[in-house]
Amino acid sequence: MHTLRLLFLLLPFALSFSRDRRRFVFWGRPARRSADFHVRRAERLADLIPTLGPTFVKIGQVFSARPDVVPEPYLTSLSTLTDNVACVPFPAIERELVAAYGAPVDQVFEAFEREPLAAGSLGQVYKARYQGEDVVVKVLRPGVEPIVEKDVKFVRMVLRWVERFWSHPQLRGLHVVIDEFERRIADEMDFRKEAAYARAIGERFARNPRVIVPRVIDGMVRPRALVLEFVQGTRVDRIDGLVAAGVIDPEQVMHAVVEAYIQMMLVDGIFHADPHPGNLLVRADGALVLLDFGMVIEVEPAMRHHLVHTSLAAVRGDAEKVVDGFFKLGIVEPQTDRETIHRLVSLILQMTERGAELAEMQRALADEVMHLLYDWPVVLTGEMTYFGRAVALIEGLGAHHIPNFNPVRYVRPLLLKHRTAVLRALGPGDDESVDLAYALGLLTRDVTRVMGNAARELFGVLATRIPTIFGAFTRPAVEPAPAPAVLPVVPPTPALAPAAE
Repeated sequence: MHTLRLLFLLLPFALSFSRDRRRFVFWGRPARRSADFHVRRAERLADLIPTLGPTFVKIGQVFSARPDVVPEPYLTSLSTLTDNVACVPFPAIERELVAAYGAPVDQVFEAFEREPLAAGSLGQVYKARYQGEDVVVKVLRPGVEPIVEKDVKFVRMVLRWVERFWSHPQLRGLHVVIDEFERRIADEMDFRKEAAYARAIGERFARNPRVIVPRVIDGMVRPRALVLEFVQGTRVDRIDGLVAAGVIDPEQVMHAVVEAYIQMMLVDGIFHADPHPGNLLVRADGALVLLDFGMVIEVEPAMRHHLVHTSLAAVRGDAEKVVDGFFKLGIVEPQTDRETIHRLVSLILQMTERGAELAEMQRALADEVMHLLYDWPVVLTGEMTYFGRAVALIEGLGAHHIPNFNPVRYVRPLLLKHRTAVLRALGPGDDESVDLAYALGLLTRDVTRVMGNAARELFGVLATRIPTIFGAFTRPAVEPAPAPAVLPVVPPTPALAPAAE
């Protein structure tokens, strides 16, 4: 019955996207689609997804961070799914808590607020009091695991059907995203792993008073429930009133955010990979509070090494070494034609080198770039996507709070301050004299942005040929590997010292 319901709700969109290629689905010229039509369809799709259940909300959230796969206006519409999730009634949540802790809620906790602080696609968060301390209690949505399993099977079934009628390298991007989703979703549905990640990242920031990680309450970690220290704060995108009142200095907030991600991404290699504003709070003293460690990425030193050296090659304009880096980073498949990728990289470097003339050059070269991307798609790996999300967060906050904000120039002095720790973490063979800030900024900000923009322009020009969104909810069957019961935690590395005021 669940599968029939999904088919019934998604069929109108499937037919609509099919008509983008053939007006009568199986024959005919492409149907004409205006920009307004795409906006309306994107909004209808975003409205539909929450009604499909938590799996599709989570998939939509994953795709909202993939500008290399999903074009505008669909990307913006999917980004609204972050907080657009209906709450599960408390009686169902209460049953989960009783099963987890073996006693009624009011016996386990001294106080428990029945209205949730937040409702996500997989769980809900409540404020409570435990052993004299204010805490938050995370509870997994009842029955979410079998729902996710059924929905993933449905998604794979639909993609197999799509691939029978439309085969193109662009599908690789969809495969990468769905594979990434399936790898991560099991971890997010086991709060023991989230607790392990929270403890690991908390240890790394223990000596930095400007970055706060809520403490995990000992003895209260269960697979489907988790209790953490309650930390008061204001969402990072809602601090304007505090800034206007002089309570919070936005420069301090930006320093805290940038230094936190420098440490996590480049020194520790284990970082908070879901940096939307709802997961970042600011305390009255300006300290940054990190929330929700369901999505945490561990990046091996080799991957960080390849990222930095690909960036350095881009700074030098060395297209050959950038191509080498793209292959090592897994951005392109091993069998992809090297000369085609070399041409694409050369065009991208031409665009990034010209600074203020970027927009004009991009228009002039758009046809060639888009042709290359369409035939040989460059798809960001999971790690690169999460790096890009952090960069986008920093850029968005900076543009809002700091006049004439330039992320590369802003990050440079902070990264240079911690250059020794970064280079030590990357391993031997790295030159301490290089400007890592500019190098990383070029790759994660400019190069990935040009790729994303080219992909979006590609959709605008070739929308009648690419059923992108319909394909985004599908994938051929591959059974996921079982996840370990307990997450192995890397030994802590020294925290970066907070920047001087």
